[in-house]
Amino acid sequence: MTARFEPPVVQDNPTGWGPNTIPSQYKDMPYQPFSKADRIGKVADWTGNTYQDRRHTNKYASQFQGGQQYSYYHDEDESSFQLVDTSRTPKPMYGRRGNFRGNFRGRFVGRWNSAKPMPATQLQTLTKAQKIKERNRLMQAQKWQKQNAGRVNYQRQMPIKSRESSVTVKSDWIVIEEMDFPRLGKLTLPTVGDPTDLIQAGSLEYYDKQYEKVNVKAEKPLQRIDRIFHTVTTTDDPIIRKLVKAEPEANVFVTDSILSTLMTCTRSVYSWDIVVDKIGGKIFFDKRENTEFDLLTVSETSSEPPQDEGNSTNSPRNLALEATFINHNFSQQVLKSGEERYKFPEPNPFHDPDEEGEVCSVAYRYRKWNLGNNLQLVCRSEVDACQTGPGSEPQLLNIKALNEWDSRYSGGIDWRQKLDQQKGAVLANELKSNNSKLGKWTVQAILAGVDYIKFGYVTRYNVKDSGRHVILGMQHFKPTDFAQQINLSMENAWGIVRCILDIIMKLKDGKYLIVKDPNKPILRLYDIPDNTFDSEDSEESSDDDGDMDAQLRV
Repeated sequence: MTARFEPPVVQDNPTGWGPNTIPSQYKDMPYQPFSKADRIGKVADWTGNTYQDRRHTNKYASQFQGGQQYSYYHDEDESSFQLVDTSRTPKPMYGRRGNFRGNFRGRFVGRWNSAKPMPATQLQTLTKAQKIKERNRLMQAQKWQKQNAGRVNYQRQMPIKSRESSVTVKSDWIVIEEMDFPRLGKLTLPTVGDPTDLIQAGSLEYYDKQYEKVNVKAEKPLQRIDRIFHTVTTTDDPIIRKLVKAEPEANVFVTDSILSTLMTCTRSVYSWDIVVDKIGGKIFFDKRENTEFDLLTVSETSSEPPQDEGNSTNSPRNLALEATFINHNFSQQVLKSGEERYKFPEPNPFHDPDEEGEVCSVAYRYRKWNLGNNLQLVCRSEVDACQTGPGSEPQLLNIKALNEWDSRYSGGIDWRQKLDQQKGAVLANELKSNNSKLGKWTVQAILAGVDYIKFGYVTRYNVKDSGRHVILGMQHFKPTDFAQQINLSMENAWGIVRCILDIIMKLKDGKYLIVKDPNKPILRLYDIPDNTFDSEDSEESSDDDGDMDAQLRV
């Protein structure tokens, strides 16, 4: 048998367009034209406030202005409705306080109205004593105006703009795990013992104790010291490459800047990312070459973080460059340069004899921690300086600078007025505005095993000039004591690291990426292709790094 093709029945309508007959199920059914682009309205609206805003009155309107066959209109009939509870509702406390504020503000309005000066004709008829009294009245009224205006402006909050991610997430990246901050904040790992020192390299200059006498009245200008700072990532470290072979039981390798970022991730607001390479059962944490990972954030955790854009002096990027520039210069200025250094057994692994310029005062301590569950972590930690302690024993130091950029937008505390008498209030305000940065510094000091962490207070010489700075004071803490003051738990910090390592250990060998969401308190672990951030990216990154170094030196 051959296949047969039966053509469909085509209805011919000689008198018009369309079918001749209507199917029985669609007979007598109303029809309204519609478009696929029309929005579907709400199923039910119990509030009645759907279209209060005039901008949304036509949100669900059809493109066809035809009939409204399917519209439903409800006529309210409340004749049978009666309120059962007829007792008087008491006003809440905050309502009363609001009325008090209203009356208080009303009295201020009265004072403002009384601040108008008298006409010149009336002033001529007043005696000298009355003129002095009138002048004092005007001055007091103007003072009240300024105080209340400042109070109103301080309560006004600017909307926070949506932040961008530190890395562009590609479509072929696979999300393996999402870790939210509330759950990470509850993790603990109390069994981590003392670390084992593997290698110590570099040399340190001694701290100049003359800077302990610096205060607001005896401030010192911040000098520009041209020294070389190395920020080498984990896999580019020659000593870590040796330790991979020399310590076969070690299976996790990281630097203190990366490890401190993971440990204090619940305090961070801005986006950042960390590359994870798993090779032969060993995990390496790295930073990308074309990232701003090493720049110090400014007012990151403030209620009103800086939001200026472009080339503005107070944009987040320019403030980060300024803070990094201040820290580099300050950490070297407070040392006794030109004197003999305190040297460790190994030389600086990143010093190139052919490199022009002097290397900064820095030492590296390679230490190993046992995290349990067959996890041995090796971390490279940095030490900035040393000082002579009791019994002529050297004490290791980390030196950091807290910088003030504009007191009007960073807590309202002017350092030149408050620092000498209320240093605790200044530090508390910095902890509120730079919680993430202070947490990282404290963790790095604990990982390095230093005896003290010294903070310098540096402010702009002129609030509009980000190129000149002065030192207003110094303060030092023991790292463990300061961690308790800022509510930093190392048990929670190690618990976060252990949780991330347990997840990665279950994965196959490959390349992964940890990304902090720019607008949500979430960490995401991505599985990315092995060739990501290679070839062209590395060439672009080298150019970006050169530009960044040039900006820091300027």
